[in-house]
Amino acid sequence: MAAGNVNPFNLSDSEDEADQRAEDGVHIEKSPSVGTQGPSSNNPFSPQADAEPPALLVSSTRTSPCVEGISVSVAAAAMTVALAETRVSVDVIAAQLIRDHYILTALEFHTELLESGRELPRLRDYFSNPGNFERQTGTPPACKEQGLGPGGPLNRAGSISTLDSLDFARYSDDGNRESDERVAVLEFELRKAKETIQALRTNLTQAAESDTQERNKNYSSHPETQEPIRPLEKRALNFLVNEYLLKNEYKLSAITFSDENDDQDFELWDDVGLNIPKPPDLLQIYRNCGSALPSPRNTVDVAVGVESGELTGNYITQKSDLLQQQTEVVEELEYQISLLNEEKQSLADYIKKLQSEIQSLRRTVSPPPHDQGSQPNPPSSSSSSTPPQPLLDNGQYLDIRGASEPDKPPTESIPPTQTISNPTHTSSQPHAKLKSRGTVVFDQPNRKLSPAFQQALLSFCKMSADSRLGAEVSRIADNEESVMLMLGRCLPHIVPNVLLAKREELIPLILCTACLHPEPKERDQLLHILFNLIKRPDDEQRQMILTGCVAFARHVGPTRVEAELLPQCWEQINHKYPERRLLVAEACGALAPYLPKEIRSSLVLSMLQQMLAEDKADMVREAVVKSLAIIMGYIDDPDKYSQGFELMLLSLGDPSERVVSAIHQVFIPAFAAWTTELGNLQTTLIPSLLARIEKLLKQGEHGLDEHKLHMFLSALQSLIPPLFSVVIQNAPFTHRVNLQGDIPPIEVTRFPRPASPLQDIATIVGSRETLSALLILYDYQLEHEGTTGWDSLLWVVNQLLPQLIDIVGRINVASTTCVHEFSRFFWRLCRTFGKIFTNTKVKPQFQEILRLSEENVDALTGNGILTKATVPIYATGVLTCYNQDEDRKLLVGFLEDVMTTLSLSHAPLDSLKASFVELGANPVYHELLLTVLWYGVVHTSALVRCTAARMFELLVKGVNETLVAQRVVPALITLSSDPEISVRISTIPAFGTIMETVTQKELLERVKMQLASFLEDPQYQDQHSLHMEIIRTFGRVGPNAEPRFRDEFVLPHLHKLALGNNVQATESKRIDIATQLFEAYSALSCCFISEELMVNHFLPGLRCLRTDMEQLSPEHEVILSSMIKEGEMKVENRGIGQAEGSVSIAASLVGEDAKTKFLSKMGQLTTSGAMLANVFQRKK
Repeated sequence: MAAGNVNPFNLSDSEDEADQRAEDGVHIEKSPSVGTQGPSSNNPFSPQADAEPPALLVSSTRTSPCVEGISVSVAAAAMTVALAETRVSVDVIAAQLIRDHYILTALEFHTELLESGRELPRLRDYFSNPGNFERQTGTPPACKEQGLGPGGPLNRAGSISTLDSLDFARYSDDGNRESDERVAVLEFELRKAKETIQALRTNLTQAAESDTQERNKNYSSHPETQEPIRPLEKRALNFLVNEYLLKNEYKLSAITFSDENDDQDFELWDDVGLNIPKPPDLLQIYRNCGSALPSPRNTVDVAVGVESGELTGNYITQKSDLLQQQTEVVEELEYQISLLNEEKQSLADYIKKLQSEIQSLRRTVSPPPHDQGSQPNPPSSSSSSTPPQPLLDNGQYLDIRGASEPDKPPTESIPPTQTISNPTHTSSQPHAKLKSRGTVVFDQPNRKLSPAFQQALLSFCKMSADSRLGAEVSRIADNEESVMLMLGRCLPHIVPNVLLAKREELIPLILCTACLHPEPKERDQLLHILFNLIKRPDDEQRQMILTGCVAFARHVGPTRVEAELLPQCWEQINHKYPERRLLVAEACGALAPYLPKEIRSSLVLSMLQQMLAEDKADMVREAVVKSLAIIMGYIDDPDKYSQGFELMLLSLGDPSERVVSAIHQVFIPAFAAWTTELGNLQTTLIPSLLARIEKLLKQGEHGLDEHKLHMFLSALQSLIPPLFSVVIQNAPFTHRVNLQGDIPPIEVTRFPRPASPLQDIATIVGSRETLSALLILYDYQLEHEGTTGWDSLLWVVNQLLPQLIDIVGRINVASTTCVHEFSRFFWRLCRTFGKIFTNTKVKPQFQEILRLSEENVDALTGNGILTKATVPIYATGVLTCYNQDEDRKLLVGFLEDVMTTLSLSHAPLDSLKASFVELGANPVYHELLLTVLWYGVVHTSALVRCTAARMFELLVKGVNETLVAQRVVPALITLSSDPEISVRISTIPAFGTIMETVTQKELLERVKMQLASFLEDPQYQDQHSLHMEIIRTFGRVGPNAEPRFRDEFVLPHLHKLALGNNVQATESKRIDIATQLFEAYSALSCCFISEELMVNHFLPGLRCLRTDMEQLSPEHEVILSSMIKEGEMKVENRGIGQAEGSVSIAASLVGEDAKTKFLSKMGQLTTSGAMLANVFQRKK
């Protein structure tokens, strides 16, 4: 492909093969007739589909009249050779068939060869190349020159499908693929047409170049004559004029000029001529036009200069005194020039002394004509007239202006040496040895060969200088700018041919070139290659690219980062691969410190905000949050505070845990640091979150949004470390901090474990030594000097804590999640601010609210706060912060007082239950809770003992069986023999929970005996409350209890209770028992029940219950009839062996979920009995 049309990411095998064929085509020897190549040529009959040699390939891949004529001559030569052989080769036959266009015969021949295992490369290549089946109705220019046919425009015909391109699936019922196939064929034809046009333009350009060289010679002898402008010259001048207009802001003129030349592409220099190097701009040409034209005499002017890019890179730095620097540079250059002049003079004398004879011969022999191997090309002049040369440097990459080549003709009156040096570098520079190579001397032969003969002789050294790669190889760069130009041209061709797994090795080369290349367009292309280097970069590859971007940014400065790197990020913000979008998100954060502050707070912030709101990939949004945190660390525009706050709330509501974790670990600490600098942490940020929590509580009187509450509260929790750092850094003692001497280390357990290093208070204040010194003064100030004048701490004590305690008092105590979240918040707050602060500032405010005193024991009025969430949050969030003996005693005393107060006040026990549930989740507090309950067991009040018995039910599930056997069961046995019947009844739920959770047989037998005593002891026969509690407990624990306990104990006793309820005289008691029995049987119906138990206990119990419901609740009676009928059918089916399994009323429902679904149906009893009956009728 052409150098200017390179797609560095098109890595298809077809194009790689095409490039290979193009390279092969370059080495074909050119002659007046292609047919004279003979049998040794590279397959004269095989098409070169994608080759683009500099000269016109008359053996084109496209079939045209002129090509047919050429093919006839070629085939004739080939057939002559073939007839000389004793046997005609298969290859010759194939060539003949192709030449005569017997395509179907050739295809059949190719098929037979394949079947016999003898594949012929010529036929394989021919039928696999779609270009062989494209028609051309015109005659290319090459044919016109050879007189092979009339000229005409290149018209294209429809593509003819080849054997490889046929897709039999297109003729299937799926007709949608037809249009896709057609589009693909048309795209292929378009690409081929462009390649043909480029190849023709190349040959026309070369022809024009040769004419231009001739005119240049004529002009040197007759400068007053001027020929009409030629097309090539016109296109080149048009391009330079348009470039001049754009660079100097004549945009309207440039647009008009472009419209008037609509046949030319002003964005691509290759449109002028593919192998013509781009000349300098008009300004440079104008500046150089005043120099004298080359003298016709055999002399040459030698000048030593310095590239402007080198001055910029080595001498002109970003200091204020620019004039002084320039003066120093001039002085240094003058000194270098004087040294070089002395060296030049000494070398000239030495050469004259040693080569006087050679110099005399040079003066007598005339110079040979200029050719491709000896024409210099100064960098200041346009290089469009001289193509790249293979033998030696063309001068464009040297710092010598107009220096002669070492193989100049002998008549030139200069020494046969070439001194190459760079005066801008001294020997102390790291590359001085490279840039000052010294004197290069070539031995000249003492021969009298004519220049033409010598040139013709050298032409037999075959060198590929007429291809893109050959041109690059033939030019050796000799300074940094030339190297950068060469890398900028070559890298787009190198990258596609490097394995994907190894492309990160190119990152340093791409970055260095992009950093130092003088052309903005080339730099943009290189950075585009960098960001598209790998299709889906992994973590390590992204890190390499980001490291390179940061290095690039450090080197070039903020202006070029904004102009060159940010556009690459913006282009890929909506890329289809999440890895590429992830690279963009990470790059925005990595480049933030190196961007202009206006761009940081506007463009980059907007890009990240868009990605946070729209991107669907969790890992991309996580990276966006981290990059936003970095932006918050560098932003200094106070007006952006509200935008940062909204971004925080948006991220906190993200459904991904990864994003929420990143917001707490990175964004909130960075945002809090900025708000601290603005002075908004205590005045704006924390009050804003508290206001949102209060608004949420007001709106959630009928249903609190626990997710949003958790979101706001977790943000407050992440702000505790920054808040504490503000308190200690703005304390009265900060001026007394002394970091000299021995500073004791901070206790390991002094602070809660931080979620990230940014939440570590030592990181926030600067160092652990500083924090340790501040903590010593902080504790001393609180204990001895008080808080006078300490505004930041007084805000926490007088505003934050009262508002938090008020919020806690309005939380529903039944919400386990809310209680847990606030408990964690107060625990971290107290641990962070320390034990002295907790004991002197936090606990007194809670105790004042709770008012636990003896005179208020019997008065529920004024103690309503004891039934709120304040009790469990104070117990679990404040009193558990420290675990020393006095702290544990304080917790035990508080729980005992609450239990006593609530029991004696006949208040709800929800707050006490919430405390036990929250504390019982941690095994550390099991012994402590058992101590509290034992206090209730031995309490003198029956009300307190009843409360203790009910609390055991909550504790049994989390306590290990050893404690249950040693502490719980003995306490329950003690309470089961209590003189008060209410206390004994209160133990039944706890016994039932033990039967549900414990597996020790001995323990289960003890509980079973105790429950049996409740059911069989005559003193309890008339205890309606006891029977109600037992039936309720059986319905709750029966489905999950041990099957043996359920079969041998629960079902038989339920049957007895149902039978006894039939003769209950009191209607209210009878309906209560019947209702509880109905719920118990509904729950047990989901369990597997053996046929014997079904017949002996379960169905009889249901019939007894139905007898009660017929009189008391007809709607229940309908459901019971369905249950009985279902059970009888199951028994019958088991008897005849047609079905086995559970007798579940809803056979498809199993376990707790089935129980829940079934009971939800039971909850519709108040509607219609007929509809409820359908619940079971549908199963039949």
